[in-house]
Order: sequence, then structure tokens, then C-alpha cells
Amino acid sequence: MTKHFQLTIFNFLLITAIFAQKTTAIKCGQVLNTKAGQVLTNQTIIVSNNIIQSIVATKDVTVKADTVIDLSGYFVMPGLIDCHTHILLQGDITSEDYDVQLLKESIPYRTLRASRSCAIALNNGFTTLRDLGTEGAGYADVDVKKAINKGIIPGPRLFVSTLALNTTGHYPIKESDYAWELKMPKGLQEITGADEARRATREQITRGADWIKIYADRSYYRINDTTYRSIPNFTTEEITAIGDETTRNRRKMAAHAMTRDGILAAINAGASTIEHGSGMDEECMNLMVKKGIFWCPTIFVNDFVADGRLKAGSPINAYFRETVPGMFKKALAKGVKIAYGTDIGGYDWNLPQANDFGFMVQWGMTPTQAIQTATTTAAELLDQQGKIGELKTGAFADIIAVKGDATKNIALLNDVKFVMKDGVVYKSIK
Repeated sequence: MTKHFQLTIFNFLLITAIFAQKTTAIKCGQVLNTKAGQVLTNQTIIVSNNIIQSIVATKDVTVKADTVIDLSGYFVMPGLIDCHTHILLQGDITSEDYDVQLLKESIPYRTLRASRSCAIALNNGFTTLRDLGTEGAGYADVDVKKAINKGIIPGPRLFVSTLALNTTGHYPIKESDYAWELKMPKGLQEITGADEARRATREQITRGADWIKIYADRSYYRINDTTYRSIPNFTTEEITAIGDETTRNRRKMAAHAMTRDGILAAINAGASTIEHGSGMDEECMNLMVKKGIFWCPTIFVNDFVADGRLKAGSPINAYFRETVPGMFKKALAKGVKIAYGTDIGGYDWNLPQANDFGFMVQWGMTPTQAIQTATTTAAELLDQQGKIGELKTGAFADIIAVKGDATKNIALLNDVKFVMKDGVVYKSIK
């Protein structure tokens, strides 16, 4: 045997020892199969490092585990996915709050606050977030994602969109609100024309954007006291350029769009998801079903923000509050793909992130269907089917537990007792 061959074997054995599989057995009282919508009892999840190896009846377990976690008194399910968050915002209830963050808080300071937001989300049982815009904090979301992936800070796995895109002058902070001599910072990247739209899209993807976010409409107005319409932000050439460049780079586009004017323009330009959509109509729903477009309704934030704005006499918030429940039921019946998205950061991170589930159940979903919006459907939105949103062989070990059957009481998701993400326990049973 040559010396070189001996060294090769030695190196192989050394590497094998260093990276030896560590096995964890998690004994579960109840386990939710989110794909089938079934609850199994007395199962054990076998995890090797960060991957689920198998789920077997506890009585049939033969694997000798390095660690055993006893959740036999708990309801176990995959980690939750929030498809619309803003980790770099901290409760934008009024325009003054928003302006303070952009004008008085440095990006490093906001990034530190974002690390706290991520820790809160993970503690809430949300092991994956799609973050839709840094709101003036540049590409700090990419840095937060890197810090989480490298184990520097705790947090969910992130899919980020860096700076959202809008047309010049159509998003706060507006220069007209301040002295005209001042060049005010913006919460996103502004473009004028198809060439700038394409350049901005390329720029964001180069800097690390997983998704491209656009603001498709603004200036909501009422027609004949029955429905609301809006002004599209982009010309057809501009929004088409963004959609084309996004697709060319194998990314997807998310569109903030409230009424049919923004929704139809965004879908026709290639948007994969509609955010908010509080004024959509049946034509929008039918097109979304036909093209497989996802809807993130962001329910609680609309209701929460509406409280303050209704006091100021805003008619559109009253309209949406009255009409969204019926619209949600109609979209559900038609088969629109509804994915869980809260817009948290638009409201305080200290408020429950699972509040939207309660609205979904009130408006026609079963608790299991509501859970699926934040597991299997959300995973599909992110092209992560089989990796997250399910407890199955080969999936990441993102596992949470609550005390009681969440398919019978959805409110239990407001009190997650155990959190494992990527095979690491971040919240233990006390």
C-alpha cells in the first residue's frame, strides 16, 4: 500500500469522523401530515443532522439515537412559512412611524433590529419567511440571510427581495411632503422607462434578490359607490420589462396590487403572486386560477391598520373591511391558491404572527386548510415542495409543536411550545 493511498484513507476516515451523522429521535403524540391533512398518533420522527430520515410508529423504532426528544404529549407539525414579511420594518402604523425609520435610523441600526425580528419569528414557529422589501434599507436583507445561514444569528430560512420597484414619485417618502430642496430617501428603487426597469431588476438580482417585488397600483378611488379602482404605476413597457428580466434570470415576481387595475397588469406581465389584493374581482380570480397565481391576502394587517385609518375617516378601509370576507370565500370556492402572508413589520413584531389563521377559519377554511396555506401551499409558492412545509423523508427538519390538536383549535398556533429548524432546537419544552 502506497504512502499516498494510506494518507487518502486517513483523510477520508478523518472527514467521516468529523461529519458523522448525529441522529435525533422525536417521539410525537400526534403528527400532522400536511399534504394529506391527516393526523397520526404515536409516531417517531428520525432526524439525521438537518434532514428527516423517516417517520415510523414509535413501537417499531429500531434506530439508536444520539438524542431523544419527548413530544409524546404534543401535536407536532412542520415549521410554518410566512410568505409576506418585512424584517427591516418595525410596525408601520402611521406615516410618521415609517418616516422615522427611514430618516432617523441608520441601515446598520435597522439591520440589528431585523435580527431581533427574525428571532421573534422563529420563536413563533415560523421557520421560513419570504421577505418582500427592505423599505429603504438597501440590500440588508441579503446580509441578514447570510448571517442566519452561517449560524451567526438565529432566524428562519429567508427568501429575500431586496428593494421593491416602483415608478418615480409614486411611493413614500414623497418630496412634496418636505422642503423641495431636499433629496429624500425612498423606501424602494424608482424607475422611469423600460430600460431603467430592466437595469434595476438585473441590479437587484446581482445583489442577491431571490424574488423581485413591484408596487403595481396606487391612488384608490371609488366607482359608482360600488367598487374601487386604482391607477397602475407602470406603463405596459415598464412592467413587461421587469417581468421578462425576472423570468430570464430564473426568478419570480411578487406584486403589491389592490384592485383589478394593478392585479391584471401584474399577472399579464408574469407575476407569480398577488399581495393584498383586497379589491380583486371575479375576473382576477378566474385568471389567477387559470394561471396558477398565488394570493397572499395579508388579512390581519389590513384589519389592524384600518382601525387607525377608519378613525381618520378613510372610506376605502371601511369598504375593504366589509367586502374582503365575502371575496375571500369566493376566491376559496373558485380554487385560488391562497398562501399565508402577514405583512408583519407593517405591524409590530410583538403582536401574534399567527393571527391570520383565525380570520381564514372564520371566512370558510377548515383549520387544516388554513394550516396548509402556511405549509404545503407556501412551499409550492417558494418552489420548495418536499423540502419544507411537510414532515417527510428527505425534508428539512423544520418541526414545531403545540399543546393540543391545531386542526380542531387553530388558535393554538399563537402559542408554539417547541421549535426545531434545520435540525437545531431553538425552543424547548419547559
